[in-house]
Order: sequence, then C-alpha cells, then structure tokens
Amino acid sequence: MLRGVDDRGDNLVIAREYISHGLRERASELVTLDLGPRIDHEIEARLRHDVDQERLTAIDRRLLRRMDAERIVAATDNDPFQQSVAAGRLRKLKAMDLAEDIGGGRYRLADGLEHTLRHMGERGDIIRLMQRELTARRLDRAGVEQVVSNNLSEPLVGRVIKRGFSDEHRDRHYLMVDGVDGRVHYVDIGRGAATPSVPEGTTVRIDPRAATVTQADRTVDAVARANGGHYSTDLHLRHDPTASEAFATSHVRRLEAMRRSGAGPERAADGSWTIPDDHLARAEAFAQRQQRDRPVTLSVLSRTSVADLAEKEAPTWLDRELAEGGGSAVRDVGYGREVRTALAARRQWLVEQQLADGDRSGFHYRDGALEGLRQRELRQAGERIGAGLGKRFEEARIGERIEGVIARRVDLESGSFAVVERSRDFTLVPWREVLDRNIGKAASGIMLADGISWQFGRGRLGPTIS
Repeated sequence: MLRGVDDRGDNLVIAREYISHGLRERASELVTLDLGPRIDHEIEARLRHDVDQERLTAIDRRLLRRMDAERIVAATDNDPFQQSVAAGRLRKLKAMDLAEDIGGGRYRLADGLEHTLRHMGERGDIIRLMQRELTARRLDRAGVEQVVSNNLSEPLVGRVIKRGFSDEHRDRHYLMVDGVDGRVHYVDIGRGAATPSVPEGTTVRIDPRAATVTQADRTVDAVARANGGHYSTDLHLRHDPTASEAFATSHVRRLEAMRRSGAGPERAADGSWTIPDDHLARAEAFAQRQQRDRPVTLSVLSRTSVADLAEKEAPTWLDRELAEGGGSAVRDVGYGREVRTALAARRQWLVEQQLADGDRSGFHYRDGALEGLRQRELRQAGERIGAGLGKRFEEARIGERIEGVIARRVDLESGSFAVVERSRDFTLVPWREVLDRNIGKAASGIMLADGISWQFGRGRLGPTIS
C-alpha cells in the first residue's frame, strides 16, 4: 500500500468506498474474531455515553447520513432505543449551537458540523494529554490555565515541557510550554524539520510567523524594476548606498530559499538574478507555504535552569528582561513565579558585582556592564575550548579579517558561536545558519557589527596556514 503497487508490480487501485468504510469494517471484523461480538447491553451503554460527548460520535455520523439536502433530520426510527438516543443527541447539539429546532421533532444541522465536532474532540484529547504530562512532571498546579494555541497570535516565552507528534502522517509537531504568563501552552510548530529540537527544560521564545510579503521582497522588487528586471548585491548597493554588504547578502539568501522551493527567480552564472514582474505575488505564495510548514519561529533563550542564571557571569535573557523594565509581563504564577524570583536574585547579584545601581524601582546597568559580562563569558569559553584544542584563544575584533576552518558550534548563554580554527590559535564568532552545512570548510570574512559575510573554500578539512 505504501509503494502503491500490488503483488504483481502493477498499480494498486483501491475503491474509494473501501477506503471510506471498508477498512473500518474489516478492522471491526478482525477485532470481533479475537474478542467476540459486542453484546446489546455494551452497545446501548456506549450510545448513551455518546449522547453528551463534545466530539464526533457514531450517532452524529448516522444523523449526517440521514439528513436531507437542506440539512434537516428527524429523530424518528423504527427502534425506540435508537430514536431516544437520536433525540437526546439532537437536543445536545442544539445546546451547543450546532443544530436548530424547527419543530415537529425536526432539526437543521449546522454547516460544518462534522469538522466542528472533530476539532472539539481533538481539543479534548490535547487537554487530556497536557494534564497527563503535567501530572507526570508534578507541574499540575491548581488554577493554572491550559491554552491550546494552534494559531499563535503573540510572542510566548516559557520553559519547554515536552515536544511530540500532533499528526504523524503529516509530520506535524507540537510543543508544550510552561509560560512566564503563568499559563501552560500547547503550540502547533508545524513540520518536524522546520523547527530545531531543544531539550526539555530549555527556556524559549516562540513568535508567530506572518504569511505576508517581507520588506526584503519589496526591496528586491524595487531594485529589479530600476535595473531592467535584474538584481544582484552590486545593484542593491548602487541602488541604496547606505546599505551594508551583509544586509544586501541577506536578500540573496531570501532569493535562494525561494529558488529552492520552486517559487523563486532564476540565478545567472555570474550570481545575478532575473526577477519576474510577479515577484511579489510569488513571494506571498512562498510565505504562505512557509507559514503552513513553519507557523512559528523558535529562539532559544537559555538551556540553563532559570534558578542558576542569577549569578551567571554572562549576559542572560534575564538581563534583557531587567533592561526592558524588570519583566512586567511575568506573572507571579507557575513558571512566572520562578522567573520573578530569579530576576530579583539577578538584580541583587548585579548590584553586588558593581555592574548595576539602584533597586527595583530605580534599577539601571552601569556603562559597559553587559559587554563586560560578554567578554568574561567568551574568555572563559575560550579557555575551556583551548584546553581541548591545545591552542590559544584570540578574541575577534570589529573590522578584523577572519580566516580559518569552521570547526564546530558552541552554545553560550549570550548566544551561539562558531569556533574558527587557525594554525596556532582559534577565535569565536557569532553563529549563522549558513555555517551548518559548512562545518569543516575553510572560510573567510570581515568581522562587522552585524556579523560576517562569509566566503567558503573548497571543503578543506585541515587548519589553514596563517
């Protein structure tokens, strides 16, 4: 069945009716062989139980088959028990605003009844899943709200409780997040490969992705319209002299992503691009497909327990919260309470270390405090890595040309960095996704305030000669 061929190698053809009903009936027959037929008492008990269920039931399927073209159905039946069950279910559907009583024992079923009931059933399953996971982790707090967010509308910060499949056939995944807002969230994160895996206990920020044309798309279109339908980094810089090369290169990455998906423009041998007149329409369609596969963007804030961040000699996400006002959006409930406690401890430690002044009402960082913490963290990380490599660590400076082999990635509290190894030493530079597929390759670029625009060699696996 998976390959779509029969035992003779011909195309496997299965009747639509067998897919819709036959498989279910065949499975029922096989179970009956093992367990024996259900007795009438069991069947009746199950139907009585289904009358008040907020999900799609066997009674609903029977009502949907019996309704007429105007979606009207009556609770009449030759079997008095089946009639009473149908009447009870119709009254329940009316109470749920999914059926309208038009008199005479007749009801008009709501449009989309089957989809609505399926969705309600799925939501109930999710709530039960969340309850099981919270209980297993002893996080089941009285009064904590559980939120099912299939379409996230605003950023969410919290601690990852669990990641799992929401639909294995379509490769859809979910995250359970203990939010700083004091609520537990179930978030649809789309296809598995679209969102990187993070360990349980990691603090993350999840942002919804908009399925719209980006400013980069509009800029590419404007440059192309001014240059006969062509775009390149050089044309971009001539069109906007204030733009940096790294900024222009980010637009090329967008075009590459569109090209790989089959929706993008054509790339010439010299690296320039031919941009069609309907580029913005194609960009919007590309964004919508991306949004379906990857409805959210996940950023790792910290892999360290929030309680251990109070005295961390590195800029942490708690520092960003303090710099922006002390975490006013953090509620004193659940994980939010843990974060509030950590914020207070961090504030006190910073004052003791003479990195900040004041108290909660008048707290502020001293000049260069966060940069000083970043330097401390880099030096400590450099010492640890250098001990393993047998090389000294050299800090990368703005304007310096960086040359070497991309050895590996290291995750620090202030972010992710690439280890660039040279013959006698190594350095750490901010990580970019493009480096994932270039580990082990020779690379070079200029260290700028907004990152490095990399140029890669031919996959040399040894250190370069400095």
